[in-house]
Amino acid sequence: MAQAGNRLQADIDSGAEVGFELAEKSARRGGNGARMYCYRALSGEFIQQRATMLAGLAAHGEARQLLEGFEGLDRYLVGMDGAADLQRMKPSARAAAALMLLLEDVFEEQTDFEPRPERVEAALARLEQSARGDNTSEVTLLATLHGLTIASEELALTKGLTIAQPGALRGVPAQAGSETGHLLVVFSAGDGEDLDEVLVRGKEVLRDLLRALRLFGDGRVTLGGIAWTRVSATARWTSVALGEGGRPHGMLVVSAEQEDELRAFCNLVSRRAPHGNELAWALRRFELGCERTSGYEALSDHLMALRALLEPEGPASGLLAGRIASLCAMPEGRAKLTKRMIKAQALERAIIAGTASEQASGLNLARDVADHLRALLRDVICGHLDPDLALLADELLRGQDSAEEQAIGQDAAAEAPSSGVRHACNQEPADDPLERLAQSALPV
Repeated sequence: MAQAGNRLQADIDSGAEVGFELAEKSARRGGNGARMYCYRALSGEFIQQRATMLAGLAAHGEARQLLEGFEGLDRYLVGMDGAADLQRMKPSARAAAALMLLLEDVFEEQTDFEPRPERVEAALARLEQSARGDNTSEVTLLATLHGLTIASEELALTKGLTIAQPGALRGVPAQAGSETGHLLVVFSAGDGEDLDEVLVRGKEVLRDLLRALRLFGDGRVTLGGIAWTRVSATARWTSVALGEGGRPHGMLVVSAEQEDELRAFCNLVSRRAPHGNELAWALRRFELGCERTSGYEALSDHLMALRALLEPEGPASGLLAGRIASLCAMPEGRAKLTKRMIKAQALERAIIAGTASEQASGLNLARDVADHLRALLRDVICGHLDPDLALLADELLRGQDSAEEQAIGQDAAAEAPSSGVRHACNQEPADDPLERLAQSALPV
């Protein structure tokens, strides 16, 4: 180790430089500020470029021979480099590769190559743990979660899926745990599963979680664009791209009393998520709207989702606003909500035409549309509402018309001379199951 460090440092002293890459840092609380970046030293690339030179050092051959007989060599290679193709590597090549990984581990992100005792000890400890096979079968995927706050240090949602405060977990990547204002979500799988298969399944689990959180709250939660994975508790973390998930707006706060409710809700949404129908398409449009940077940009996504669910006849029918109001408002408030949804459609046309300026009133209107869509999607997925929302809305509207006709009849009867006979209209009205159904669709 000392010989390799001295030789690498000699190159630095002679004018060679370690390269850098620009890495995105986690946003601070709220996530509304400018993105933050930091420079990360590419010390591993610097070492790999000098692999042939390092192989000529006197200590290299001795160290390689020792590693060839190391019992945990294969586990170490897989743990430190999940892409290692062990079947095509001879024992000497495996030992040489492990030696390079050990050097990279010791000097990771350093711009000098002075061996630091604590880092050497930690790197050798990881090598030794590979021989014991400690936790080598567990694959972990870790990501940052923005726009959500929980009361507990950790919240286990299902087996292998946990949300946690950054300080509650040990050994997380520096980029994931160094900032404040976000949570960590960890997915783990074991039993010797293939790394690529676990990553695919882990990303699906994270997408399911994000969908459930957006339906549970107000659509402000998002995942960071970068995640990290490792194949054992002793392995290095490797970064993987998750893709853009939008930016959070505000904060969804989950109290300790709500954590059991959130756990049950996430499991329910994961099991009942629709596939291959109008509801699935509307749910995807809702998610796309949640990822827009502006409420104005999201308005068309959310209105298109509502049209798919509530206006199969097409926009020319003009039925959307009234049907939304029938499902999302009590009878006395339906006229007001109908006018508001008509106004939202007019705002969409103005946005498309480029004549709408972003104002607080318009953003509040767009947010109301998103809230009504979220409530309807949530209640259909949970089984509180029938998936045929257009039919259900029309039934509610017909019921309202009948009630109004009955009220007119009551007014006429009240004005007629009394005969002393008890009329049926003076009896208590029967409980209307459709009315209860309408109340269940109200946004929370």
